Amino acid sequence: MKDPRDIVIRPILTEKTLNLKNTANQYVFEVARDANKIEVKHAVEQLFKVRVEKVQIINVKGKIRRVRRAPGRTRSWKKAIVKLKSGDSIPIFEGA
Repeated sequence: MKDPRDIVIRPILTEKTLNLKNTANQYVFEVARDANKIEVKHAVEQLFKVRVEKVQIINVKGKIRRVRRAPGRTRSWKKAIVKLKSGDSIPIFEGA
């Protein structure tokens, strides 16, 4: 089994994700490219000691950027939106 710290890479803190946290009790993370919903659910539950109700996963494609004369591409990554059961919260998001 994979280590939970290898699955959940970092939290995503933007205005939109903070609005999701406040209105719908949903938290957004960047996760490993090969992680699935079940692995993300277990990793979040183990790392933050919360109960996960639902997980949505999105593959974010890299944007095309210029590198001198040639077009390049930023890296693609995977995003997970995690809905927690009511009453649970993740403390690292509370300071934001």
